[in-house]
Amino acid sequence: MSNTLHTSHIKSLPLLHSGKVRDIYDIDDSHMLIVTTDRISAFDVIMPTPIPGKGIILNQVTQFWLNKLSHIIPNQQCNLKLEDVLPNEDERKQVANHAMVVKKLKALPVEAIIRGYIIGSGWKDYLATGSICGIQLPANLQLADKLPEAIYTPSTKAAVGAHDQNIDYTQSEQLLGKDIARQVRDVSLQLYKEAADFALSRGIIIADTKFEFGLDTDGQLTLIDEVLTPDSSRFWANDEYQAGRRNMSSPVSFDKQFVRDYLETLDWNKTAPGPELPDLIVTKTAEKYKYARDLLMEPQ
Repeated sequence: MSNTLHTSHIKSLPLLHSGKVRDIYDIDDSHMLIVTTDRISAFDVIMPTPIPGKGIILNQVTQFWLNKLSHIIPNQQCNLKLEDVLPNEDERKQVANHAMVVKKLKALPVEAIIRGYIIGSGWKDYLATGSICGIQLPANLQLADKLPEAIYTPSTKAAVGAHDQNIDYTQSEQLLGKDIARQVRDVSLQLYKEAADFALSRGIIIADTKFEFGLDTDGQLTLIDEVLTPDSSRFWANDEYQAGRRNMSSPVSFDKQFVRDYLETLDWNKTAPGPELPDLIVTKTAEKYKYARDLLMEPQ
């Protein structure tokens, strides 16, 4: 695994933040460097074992979607290249294809989660209350059913190692203000619908995803962070999709659900430190990420 990047080490720029997957470095008042590593997290715990090539794939997929959806909303991309901010060749080689120079924006304290299908924590909420984040849903839905229409279910952003908290729309208004909360909801649904339609044409169901946003100095809502990747979304194989599975398992997927499913078989309490991942799980996870990228990005 000598070609993997678990943690970046850039000395020429100040480290602003090291998250579950990304290391963020300060450049100047207007720009940051985001390094997408090969780390993988599950149940909000960073695994000690990296997934080779994962960071490059996430970076490629994010840039693909940023370009494809740029007519809907401005995004974090800028004109600076890696060589503009990292003159040291060794540092550039370390993060080559993992890094993106982006605009520095004021990140909003809410994650915009869009659900087109019922799975995960949404399924658990539905079983308990018949609703998700206060949105009442039809009776008798089955696991992994497609919802009548996609729904917006925001959550708060937690620190590394903590759990995000689902909130209802009124709470998002209190955190963001009514105007920004409405913009976030409406643009998130628009982004999801366009992306889901495209992905379906490539054989991928985007069951759910999360978007993050920031504000520029003029208060313009801007799309930031990763976008519609196998880390931030559930990607299901359309040709193998089946709802209502009796064994409560997820549909066949091209995302980190494969790692979650493996971890569920262990005697592990879902708190740090995470367990080492076996070679087979690492290899298959890397293959799933690559397959998802190729389905989405290869010309047809």
